[in-house]
Amino acid sequence: MKNSALKILFVIAFLTMLPSHAQVKDSEKNKTAIRERIDETLDSWHLAASNTEFDKYFGLMTSDAVFIGTDATENWTAEEFKKFARPYFDAGKAWNFTSLERYIYVHQNSKIAWFDELLDTQMGICRGSGVVAKENGTWKIHHYVLSIAVPNENVEELTSLKSEFDKNLISELKNK
Repeated sequence: MKNSALKILFVIAFLTMLPSHAQVKDSEKNKTAIRERIDETLDSWHLAASNTEFDKYFGLMTSDAVFIGTDATENWTAEEFKKFARPYFDAGKAWNFTSLERYIYVHQNSKIAWFDELLDTQMGICRGSGVVAKENGTWKIHHYVLSIAVPNENVEELTSLKSEFDKNLISELKNK
C-alpha cells in the first residue's frame, strides 16, 4: 500500500513540474501547421485550375466531394463537376481564382477543417467556402461553395435582374 501511494505521489509531483502551457502550445503549433498545409492545398487547387491541370485539380478533391457553383442549379458531385469542367480544362480556358483573404478553422480532431475566402476572379470578387478533410495524410477539398459577392447597395437591382429565373426555379423545386 505504501509503495502504491508513493508512486502516485511521484507521478503527481512529476506532472506538476511540467509547464501547464506545454500541451496548449503544442496544440496551437499543430493547428498553425495544419492551417499552413490547408492554405497550400487551396492555393494549389486554384492554381491547377488556372493552369488547366485537370488531374491535379480534381486530385485535390475527395472522390465524394461536392461543388456548389454560383448558379442555383449547380450542386454537383465530384463526378458531375468533372463532366462540367472537362471541356473548359481541355480548351485551356478554366478559371483563374486568387485568394485575397482566407480564414481556416481546424476541428479539434485535426482531421477536418472549414474555411472561407474572398477571391479575385474573372467575375470580380467572389466568396468561396468549404470543408477540407485529411485523406491518407493529404488535405483535400470535400465540399466547396462559390458565390458572387454582391454589395448590399446592389442587391435590389440584382434581385430584380434574376426574379424571373428565381420564380421559375422556385416553382420547379416546389413541384418536385
